[in-house]
Amino acid sequence: MSVDVQRSEQTDDDPFLQYRALSRTAVASLVAGIASLTALLAWVCLAFPVAGILLGVYAWRAIRSRPDELAGLPVAKAGLALSALFAIVGPAWLLYQHATEVPAGYERISYEELQPVAGARPDAIPPSALALEGKKVFIKGYVYPGREMEGIKTFLLVRDQGDCCFGGNPKITDRIQVTLVDPLRLAYKSRLHKLAGVFHVRPTTAVNAGGGVFYQLEADHLQ
Repeated sequence: MSVDVQRSEQTDDDPFLQYRALSRTAVASLVAGIASLTALLAWVCLAFPVAGILLGVYAWRAIRSRPDELAGLPVAKAGLALSALFAIVGPAWLLYQHATEVPAGYERISYEELQPVAGARPDAIPPSALALEGKKVFIKGYVYPGREMEGIKTFLLVRDQGDCCFGGNPKITDRIQVTLVDPLRLAYKSRLHKLAGVFHVRPTTAVNAGGGVFYQLEADHLQ
């Protein structure tokens, strides 16, 4: 049997081939494959399985074309398999959540509908927000940090964590003052919250932040 044939039959476990370098691309594919688990949380995280698939395919081809120099084919396969799995399961789960997260009888809204129209003052209440007065709505947002950490009944729901992270107050049209109906209470967490309740345009003083607030939500659903 020729030396070339013998080499083709050897595997990564062969002691004579242990000197081969482990493919960094294969390792990167596995890391991306593990990180692909986050694709279950947000659409933007689908970048991880996409990267894992590309890295896994590249590593697989490189190792197969240079078997005397590179090792790590099982690692590349594992990264590729994990990435492909979550590339399918992630979007399916996110679509399922989107289709089922709004309670029956509530209308999905976003902070876009609460922003001033083009050319208006930054603190102007738009017609789209006024049209929501008294309606049962569903919205997602982040809890603005305050003094209380447990048993919170009234708090500010804000559009994102960008302003909060740098110590500034969110703009007035990015605030919704939420009051939970009894017996609902909230423990502060820096994650996205989902709330449903009756929406009001009712200017008042904001809790936990300087200035005022235009929008109110009497929430009877909390996720």
